[in-house]
Amino acid sequence: MNQEVCILLAEDDMGHAELIRKNVIRAGISNKIFHFKDGQQLLDFLFREENAPHRKSEISYLILLDIRMPKVDGIETLKQIKSHPELKKIPIIMLTTTDDPREVETCHKYGCSNYITKPVNYERFVDVIKTLGFYLMIVKVPGIKGDIGQ
Repeated sequence: MNQEVCILLAEDDMGHAELIRKNVIRAGISNKIFHFKDGQQLLDFLFREENAPHRKSEISYLILLDIRMPKVDGIETLKQIKSHPELKKIPIIMLTTTDDPREVETCHKYGCSNYITKPVNYERFVDVIKTLGFYLMIVKVPGIKGDIGQ
């Protein structure tokens, strides 16, 4: 993945967030990672809400999105992002502890790029995140042009 791509991680479990961050780095990914504790923080960033840090038009983003989060959950966050004409181009990888086929189907229906189940077992979780890191090395990420209001 090139240096202009920023990874946006929406994950309320601080332990999972740190594991993801460490293992993405171990996989050789040096891109910046911004962590959001819930879907609302991520939406505020992307939609450039006044009292939040804002995304920049010149940077491409890739989102790692947990499903089970407070305030705004991952599926609602996914829906809002994918319903916007510019933001819908952002690749979104769902990260969750459930492999319920209905949830997988729902996430794909709303436009997620991939769906990854986080294993409960620590070693398996690390392996999954390393694989994700390798995926991030080869994925092509489109840019977002303009402001939300344009």
